[in-house]
Amino acid sequence: MVKWIKRCFAVALAVGTLGALGVLWANHNLAQPLNIASSDYMLMIESGTGFSEMSARLEAEGLIGFPPIVLNLYARLSETEGAIQSGEYLLHSGLNSYDLVDLLTRGDVVRYRATLIEGWTFAEVLNYLSNHPNLEQHYDPQKTVWSQIGVESPLNAHPEGLFFPDTYSFVRGATDVGILSRAYQQMVQVVETEWARRAEGLPYETPYDALIMASIVEKETGQPHERDRIAGVFVTRLQKNMRLQTDPTVIYGLPQDERRNIRSRHLKDATNPYNTYRHSGLPPTPIAMPGQAAIHAALNPLQDGALFFVAKGDGSHQFSETLDQHRQAVRDYQLKRREDYRSAPQ
Repeated sequence: MVKWIKRCFAVALAVGTLGALGVLWANHNLAQPLNIASSDYMLMIESGTGFSEMSARLEAEGLIGFPPIVLNLYARLSETEGAIQSGEYLLHSGLNSYDLVDLLTRGDVVRYRATLIEGWTFAEVLNYLSNHPNLEQHYDPQKTVWSQIGVESPLNAHPEGLFFPDTYSFVRGATDVGILSRAYQQMVQVVETEWARRAEGLPYETPYDALIMASIVEKETGQPHERDRIAGVFVTRLQKNMRLQTDPTVIYGLPQDERRNIRSRHLKDATNPYNTYRHSGLPPTPIAMPGQAAIHAALNPLQDGALFFVAKGDGSHQFSETLDQHRQAVRDYQLKRREDYRSAPQ
């Protein structure tokens, strides 16, 4: 602002008193708050919009009460005329024209957020993104997600568990497909990083196997201090050729309307490929999106001899090394459930 005023006064000296008065008048107007009501004003600058077009729009919409040429002259003399950036800007009450130009040249646009939650399935991710009020909807369920985000060789053709749960910041014009692309690339990076610092002797052939295990850990507990121990139980069972026998995998393989109430018949159903009570080894795919902590636990399990665990009802688990100990824990915590019993943290 100081720089442009000096330039204006230099010109004004050449034209005399009227010129100096004009500079003072222009500065007075530019320093006045924009005509914004008590609520904030959203200004959208489309790509390719020129400064003069923008200032004319400000006058037309009543934000400035002086001729747009004043604002144009300021931009020209302050060398900001061609520096404004497109995007969506939130204008607060009390903002003046100097502040506005500074805001536009900094490109301080409004940013939105999309948060993908640990433990969500791919279907839940798509539902969330499709209902996000600030994302453009481009995802086509008739096409593969990989063709839409431009990935030729994904970690697996099945998209479950391959998108990293995190908060993604974006600006107006971003798409649901764009968020999926970023989430996939982030997952690849996290998996590669964690795989490189994995413990030795793990029963995984590929990083994808570890991702499957991480998804089970994610669904079994939300207690940070339990993740590595939960992973340790499952890793030990795999190493001993024992079945994982974990309910979350069974539930994932059930029809949507049966997932809320798992029955003994579900545990006996060998037609469910995710039934780890009937099938050995890992399930075919992840069952949800694991966070980095679960991935780290799957690749750095705490193996302390425990082969079993049972939910205690307060969100934590009782671990046991022998079947007899486990059966006693089941009697203590499952068969004598308290009224406030819950198998997972709230």
